[in-house]
Amino acid sequence: MAYLKPPWFVKNIFNRVAMAANIGETLTITKRVSGESQQIPVATVDVAGVKYLVSTRGESQWVKNIRANPQVTLTVKGASTVYTAAEVPAADRAPIIAAYKPKAGKVVDGYFAKLPEDADHPTFALTPT
Repeated sequence: MAYLKPPWFVKNIFNRVAMAANIGETLTITKRVSGESQQIPVATVDVAGVKYLVSTRGESQWVKNIRANPQVTLTVKGASTVYTAAEVPAADRAPIIAAYKPKAGKVVDGYFAKLPEDADHPTFALTPT
C-alpha cells in the first residue's frame, strides 16, 4: 500500500505547534513495537452518527499501530474520549472520504490527487469504549 511521507516542516514543526495550540483534534495511539504513546494531529468526520478517522497519506505508521492496538484516545479542546477503532473495508469508504475531503479542506487535495483510490486511504470507525 502507498504512503506519502510528510515534509520535514510538517512533521517537526507544524504538527507539534497544532497540538500544543489545541488546534483541531489529537489522536493518541500506542506504538506497536515500543509500547510508547504517540500523538498525531488529525481531523475526524461524522457520517450517519459515526465518527471516522481517515489517513490522508495512506499506509502511515499510525495506521499500522492502530491495526496492532485499536484502542485510541481522541482529544478535542482538552476533552479526551477513548475509542476502539475498526478498519472500514475499502469498498465502503467512498461516502466517508467524500464527507471528509470538504471538512479537511484544500490541504488534503494534493494527497488525494497522488493517492486517488479509496483503498489508498485506510479509514477507521471510532466506537466510544
